[in-house]
Amino acid sequence: MLRRLASLPVVLVCVVTITFFLIRLSPGGPFDSERKLPAAIEKQLLAKYKLDGPIVTQYTSYLKDLLHGDLRLSTKYRNRSVNEILAQTLPVTLTLGVTALLIAITIGIWLGAFAAARPGTLAEFGALAVMLLAISLPSFVLGPLLILIFSIKLAWLPVGGWGTPAQLLLPSLTLALPYAAVIARLLHDSLRETLLEDFVRTARAKGLSERVVVYRHALRVAILPVVSYLGPLTANLLTGSIVVETIFHIPGAGGFFVNSILNRDGFLLGGVVIVYCVLLMLFNLLVDLSYRFLDRRIRA
Repeated sequence: MLRRLASLPVVLVCVVTITFFLIRLSPGGPFDSERKLPAAIEKQLLAKYKLDGPIVTQYTSYLKDLLHGDLRLSTKYRNRSVNEILAQTLPVTLTLGVTALLIAITIGIWLGAFAAARPGTLAEFGALAVMLLAISLPSFVLGPLLILIFSIKLAWLPVGGWGTPAQLLLPSLTLALPYAAVIARLLHDSLRETLLEDFVRTARAKGLSERVVVYRHALRVAILPVVSYLGPLTANLLTGSIVVETIFHIPGAGGFFVNSILNRDGFLLGGVVIVYCVLLMLFNLLVDLSYRFLDRRIRA
């Protein structure tokens, strides 16, 4: 565990370095526009945002600021720091992501176990069809479809916005359902194989009920592929909901992330990438550590 923890800062520095130089070496700049700025004003702007001087000097200066927790000023949203923007928008995105994650895990595990416990039956084929449909529908199709059904036709839930539990439900479902189908498919295939192993036959030979065999013994081992998937899935749900945020008019971090690319706002883009990288590393570490508790045969 100490070895894994020691590698996290190294990976983070590599990601920061690659992101920084990719942005700096790309054509154009943050102050390029149709109207050419006077040389004196452009020089002042470059000095204000610490973008003057050799690129290596800019890089070392950026690393020093990061060590102090300073993600610098946004070059697009004037007089607003990246820390301020992320502090305002990340809680919204994290709330949406956590809710979607819980929905995806709940639906995915239940549906996958339900199908695997009924091999060769109509119930299994129906569940597999639902999984395929959910995986095939992209968010920009599923979101408007849910709005049409639950907001316009049935008038049960609001079309969009943010601030109430009712406004959270539809975007969370839109974000969660495709991932729930992936979880269900992973668990279904893994559980089907696990139910053929020797320890399952032993449990059945002891006279245990099929429900106990499936949900208490086999599921604990079969869920390992799902746990592996939850690491990157969690980081993706917590930071990658730009389409859903746009459809439902949610003031999250996704819009700022896309605009930072379009506007060449390097510091805002770097801040979002750093947050995503940290989340991805932490959740992957938690996934690796959870293996031993789920399957005692795993030692490393």
